[in-house]
Amino acid sequence: MEMADSPLADVLGRIEKTCKIARRDPGEVTLVAVSKTHDAEAIAPLLTLGQRHFGENRVQEAQGKWPALKEEHPAVQLHLVGQLQSNKAEDAVRLFDAVHSLDRPSLVKALAKAFDKTGRQLPCFIQVDIGDEAQKGGCPIGEVPALLAQAREADIPVAGLMCVPPLDIEPAPFFALLDKLARDNGLEGRSMGMSGDFETAIRLGATHVRVGTALFGAR
Repeated sequence: MEMADSPLADVLGRIEKTCKIARRDPGEVTLVAVSKTHDAEAIAPLLTLGQRHFGENRVQEAQGKWPALKEEHPAVQLHLVGQLQSNKAEDAVRLFDAVHSLDRPSLVKALAKAFDKTGRQLPCFIQVDIGDEAQKGGCPIGEVPALLAQAREADIPVAGLMCVPPLDIEPAPFFALLDKLARDNGLEGRSMGMSGDFETAIRLGATHVRVGTALFGAR
């Protein structure tokens, strides 16, 4: 696949165009290619074209394909974008390079312990339950400052905040709220925006967009 004809070129072009409109530097936005449910064969073309940031939802699934791919492509940065169970924290820390789903005090403890044991420290995004949806996971908005303080006390490098807005509702107000929360708490990173809404997210301050379908096609 040539870069010019690829979905990757299309997504990168849209990121660049949106940054231009928003008067932002495209270098401020990291494209995380969400490769969950896709095998090594589907991931290989993106690696060949130079994509280096990838996202996975589940530790176990990532363990099945990424060790070999990372050996072949040592510059790859692997982002955990799905919920993390505390008992999988050590496995996650050994394989991933960033965690986007820190959402509760018990996970702060589990990650701190895993960092000590492995000697690795991963940048973490606090996942915020931006739409007040109990089923989604994420820290309630009012509890973000307390969780952030706990994470900092445990020497966890907090890179920013992450959210998944409610489905089928205009996402802009939720992205704007996450941007404000990040600013209020002195955080640089905003992990927000997926295939259907990443341009809106970029206009409202996203630093990391998590794109799957637009790159890999529908699952």
